[in-house]
Amino acid sequence: MSADSAISRRQFLAAGARISLGIAAWAGSSGLAGSQQLPGANDRVRLAVCGIRKRGFDHVRLFSQIPNVQVVALCDVDENVLRQRLADMDKLGLPKPQTYTDVRKLLEDKSVDAVCIATPHHWHTLIAIWACQAGKDVYVEKPCSHNWWESRQLMRAAKRYGRIVQHGTQTRSSASAREAIAHVQKGLIGEVYLARGLCFKRRNTIGHTPPEPVPEGVHYDLWTGPAPVHPFTRNRFHYNWHWFWAYGNGDLGNQGVHQVDIARWGLGVGFPNKVTAVGGHFVNDDDQETPNTLNCAFQYDLPGGKRKMIEFEVRHGITNREADIGTDKLGSGNQGPNVIGNIFYGSDGYLALGDEDTGNAYQAWLGSEMKPGPTSHQGGSRYHFANFIEALRSRKQGDLHAPIEEAHISCTLVHLANASYRLGRTLNFDPKTEQVIGDHEANRLLRGADRGYRRPFVIPERI
Repeated sequence: MSADSAISRRQFLAAGARISLGIAAWAGSSGLAGSQQLPGANDRVRLAVCGIRKRGFDHVRLFSQIPNVQVVALCDVDENVLRQRLADMDKLGLPKPQTYTDVRKLLEDKSVDAVCIATPHHWHTLIAIWACQAGKDVYVEKPCSHNWWESRQLMRAAKRYGRIVQHGTQTRSSASAREAIAHVQKGLIGEVYLARGLCFKRRNTIGHTPPEPVPEGVHYDLWTGPAPVHPFTRNRFHYNWHWFWAYGNGDLGNQGVHQVDIARWGLGVGFPNKVTAVGGHFVNDDDQETPNTLNCAFQYDLPGGKRKMIEFEVRHGITNREADIGTDKLGSGNQGPNVIGNIFYGSDGYLALGDEDTGNAYQAWLGSEMKPGPTSHQGGSRYHFANFIEALRSRKQGDLHAPIEEAHISCTLVHLANASYRLGRTLNFDPKTEQVIGDHEANRLLRGADRGYRRPFVIPERI
């Protein structure tokens, strides 16, 4: 269910009861149950959510269904959205939160324990670093950075200020996905040499929208933040900002970062040695800057002369299924015409894993005859929120399923592929220095120098 979908108080409470029972069962199997006393009123976790139009309101609903967790503040630069979400929370019977349009004011509130970030991508890292500096833990949506430099700095900030920082690659908390990856890593399909990520999402053209006055109630200067100033247009605002380089990372960084992260997780690899990406903005004549068709390849040079690869593909138009992903066999859920998931290829078979909307269902095919192997249709990845609360309470970085260190690597793959596409050439990457070898232009893109930062919305140089 999307954040914009209507949900009644009765539905919300029923869903909350199911989630609470599920979290209790999950917590018992993960070691959370019994690891601490039942929290009292003084142990309540107080959250603030930044960016609440879509994904951020999912945060509000799901965190509010975890026992002894309360959303006490909302922040959004669109006062119209704030009013709507206050009304939605009232319908759900949730306590009325404080509201802010400027996140800097929110961060002055010492009663807030943690900040959840679901703003446009160009704001993710800056809010996260400011929150760490303010002594608050962070749940930051994917991708945690708009460029390589940002997530590197966020990683440093989390370490310096001793904060818990969870990345919104929630499949890492899915029972089915964790089971599937365990099969891959334990040799079910033999020696795994290739992981493929699919991001086939049917998207309509965004058309052309001219400059117009900023809508009443919208704090557009705050929305722009660190990005260059541009006249307001509808396409550079709600959701369609994804398709402009100054704010988003295309569908590779929007949806695809999940599948890139899963591919890397299954292969057990970190930074690649070589990256290439080709594609374009095909078919549609509109304002979109990012590609709507993209093929990426990441090469890993391993000890002993072996190699592994990750392939990743974006398609925005009509497409086919692959390995039953998106079909009823793997629990197509509400994917509709979309095909989102991963395929792992090994010497003795292959395994396909659907996305969170399918409950991360998976299926293996084994041997030369491709006989069906293990399969699962367990629940999806909603417990990622509970995992964050567990780590917040324990103060143990090792409790996080998606720590900032893993987020930095997966996001770097996204940024490398986008840089390769934009420059039109293959990039040779040094995993030790985290620099593209002999390519000043590519390193400038990874550093965000092509866009720059508008003061005072600047990522700190020294942390």
